[in-house]
Amino acid sequence: MGFFQDISPIFKKREIVFIESYKESVDVYTFIFEKEKDLKWKAGQHGVFSILHKTIKKPTRPFSVASAPSESMLKLSMKISDNPSDFKRAMLELKQGMKISMRGPIGPLYIDDNSPSLLIAGGIGITPFRSIVKEIENEGNESANQISLLYIDSKGSFIYKDELNELSKNTSINVSYLTSREDLYKEVDHFSSKYRNTAKYYLGGSKTMVDTITSYLKKKQVFKRNIKKDVFIGYK
Repeated sequence: MGFFQDISPIFKKREIVFIESYKESVDVYTFIFEKEKDLKWKAGQHGVFSILHKTIKKPTRPFSVASAPSESMLKLSMKISDNPSDFKRAMLELKQGMKISMRGPIGPLYIDDNSPSLLIAGGIGITPFRSIVKEIENEGNESANQISLLYIDSKGSFIYKDELNELSKNTSINVSYLTSREDLYKEVDHFSSKYRNTAKYYLGGSKTMVDTITSYLKKKQVFKRNIKKDVFIGYK
């Protein structure tokens, strides 16, 4: 995909039907929507979603799509605190059959070649990588090159952990769960020293985390063009 192909879906608005929601962890909820037959995207991309059932001050938010394109539903997972934003409060009010609007999915965070790939997820930033790993399993696209997923969460609250463990058994993808930045850097060093700029690096997480890891990779002489990140993770 080129740049204009990546962004063209943003101009099409559709309404998607809510099916159900459930808790992934103490402060993470997953929302399931019907997937229209003509809805297509690259695993790892994000959509732009708007509340329809009530008027709120900021009704539109971007979120990574956690489901794989080959799955039969659309899945969103998001952190929701005890004092949520109006948008997230409205999401919790959804009942079966209600709708929200969606533009996209769009974005550059997808694997588009057979380079060795390092996926780095921080907290809820795992959502686009769940899509990527699930799609690799569903399509049977085993890569001859190394694909590693580093999932860091300082609280050790790894959503999708059981599912990711099963996916790693069915694919050649290696998944590591980390709770400290020091351990993350060790894993990054191990991978980058082996592959350097023959590899691609995919980052998902808070802006602070993504910026910090980007700077660290550049210090390791990883070219900027080999680093893919998505600023629309849905943290704010």
